[in-house]
Amino acid sequence: MPTADLKRASMEVNDGLDAIVIVNDLGDVPGGRTLDVSGLAADVEVVKSGHILIQDDKTKAVKPLGVSAGAYETLPSGHSYLGVLKASVLKKDPRAAILTIGQVNAAASPYPVTAAIKTGLPRIEFLNA
Repeated sequence: MPTADLKRASMEVNDGLDAIVIVNDLGDVPGGRTLDVSGLAADVEVVKSGHILIQDDKTKAVKPLGVSAGAYETLPSGHSYLGVLKASVLKKDPRAAILTIGQVNAAASPYPVTAAIKTGLPRIEFLNA
């Protein structure tokens, strides 16, 4: 199960798009979740705001949807779409706020939003997609 140190040092990870990715926040996961980042590539240091988050149906672990060649991968078997990362987080401290209802500026998302993602997250409207 993923864990996080609650006594972290402050560090800015905002790439300038954090403020414009989430257009309208109408609902989220209370208290957020610590992401399982074990599947991210070794060179990834930051999970950017707007990244699609998924949940393991059995363990309920939350993780970023995989990315390959600059695009989101297909949803893995045994997983469901959960929401959208509200603010960028460090891989080494992956405490995440997760949007589940609202509007997202898809043009500011880190990767193109697919039809499958839109279908899997029906309570989120992806604008400018």
